[in-house]
Amino acid sequence: MSTPSILISGASIAGPTLASWLGAAGWDVTVIERFDQLRDEGQNIDIRGTGREVLRRMGLEDVVRAAHTHETGLDFVDERGRPVARIAAGTDDTSGGTAELEILRGRLSRILHDHSSADAAYVFGDQITALHDDGRGVDVEFRHGPARRFDVVVIAEGLRSRTRSLVIRDVRLRELGLYSAYFTIPRTDADDNRWRWLIADRGRGVTLRPDDVGTIRASLNMHSATRGLDRLDRADIVTILRATFADIGWETPRILDALDDSPLYFESLGQARLPRWSSGRIALLGDTAYCASPVSGMGTTLAVTGAYVLAGELTRHTDPQAAFARYEAVMRPFAERAQQLRPGFPYMFYPRTRLQRSLVWAGLRAAASPLANRLVGGAGALFSPPAEALDLPDHAMAPRNGG
Repeated sequence: MSTPSILISGASIAGPTLASWLGAAGWDVTVIERFDQLRDEGQNIDIRGTGREVLRRMGLEDVVRAAHTHETGLDFVDERGRPVARIAAGTDDTSGGTAELEILRGRLSRILHDHSSADAAYVFGDQITALHDDGRGVDVEFRHGPARRFDVVVIAEGLRSRTRSLVIRDVRLRELGLYSAYFTIPRTDADDNRWRWLIADRGRGVTLRPDDVGTIRASLNMHSATRGLDRLDRADIVTILRATFADIGWETPRILDALDDSPLYFESLGQARLPRWSSGRIALLGDTAYCASPVSGMGTTLAVTGAYVLAGELTRHTDPQAAFARYEAVMRPFAERAQQLRPGFPYMFYPRTRLQRSLVWAGLRAAASPLANRLVGGAGALFSPPAEALDLPDHAMAPRNGG
């Protein structure tokens, strides 16, 4: 039998995870990424529950732990930086606002790339422009490289993937009405290893989080009914951010001062709820198929878990469509549960008035109290996602040790 071939579009988290499992299983794997190189930038992400178990099975748990951001917990603060409520970091696979395994997105992406690169070919600076599935294989056209044929194609891009429309046209995204701006600022003596979150009025929030490279990851977040702000150019986005957050105290002026000198990533938060995740020999994976949004706390866990499940089904079935059907049957209930955010979440953290903000603060103080911690797990339970709501299949795959 000939070696099965697969093209994976996207070299962030889900794509390299899939490449690692299939490459080790003997597949001919190519990963294409539209950016010219791996993107080292990115904010803190966490790996919980089944996602953590996938890392164990890859032999990567200790490697990821060594790149931990050392974040020790979450503090909600007021405009003077005084803690309103303090939440400890999780001490197991799932619990807490700060997970036991916190890592920068770019760092995890590089770990997964390095783990898979011996068994997968990576092509940077190119992207898919056309897909032709004839039932026996997929002919793929690229923006720069020559056309090639693959047995299977998997699109593992992002929530707003353009390639996805070549496969499934009836895509409806659930917009959450939240915008987040992420960037990196210099660390000062005022910073520590806590995730600090200022809930302001008028649907605004400011956060600072530690990393493991001597800087601080900042975000400016706002609730807005205006759509399309993420499609503006950088200069207009910076103007909006300066005007929106100009009157907020704490460390906000310092954050705004850094806007001119720091790479900026600005996104509109949403969820992908698609009627199906595959068509013929082409499948969708990760945020492209079932993005739950960053506020779910499940994005990375869904990405690596979905990649593991999909790889297992592809190695078990000679018919890709049968593999895709089984992958969706296993993952869809898990993804849909992750997308079911808690009542009032996340909008309770974006109050419109100072009175509403005071009520949120009072609720957080109560949830973080010693009594609440003893009885119901406290505020940590509020931020603990359903990351273990899947009985992870025991696929007979064994990627080399992450070492």
